[in-house]
Amino acid sequence: MRKKKTVVSYAYSPEDFKAYRWCINNGIYISPYCKENFVSWYVDIQINGKVNRSPKYYDARELWEIIFNYYKYYYEKYEKNI
Repeated sequence: MRKKKTVVSYAYSPEDFKAYRWCINNGIYISPYCKENFVSWYVDIQINGKVNRSPKYYDARELWEIIFNYYKYYYEKYEKNI
């Protein structure tokens, strides 16, 4: 018997999308990076061509919430300075 795949999604808010769009337009890219077998994930953050990887890894259930939290963090940190 095959196991059912669980679809994991995150319902982002309009504020989340605004932060995401601002970051992409200003060269800040945040993406998942698979640690092993699509079970554990790191978060890569690229700013001005330099990539930093999160020290902690996350499971698929929390991954997208973490990514959007990073987008909001960088939006709030840099939006006023640019």
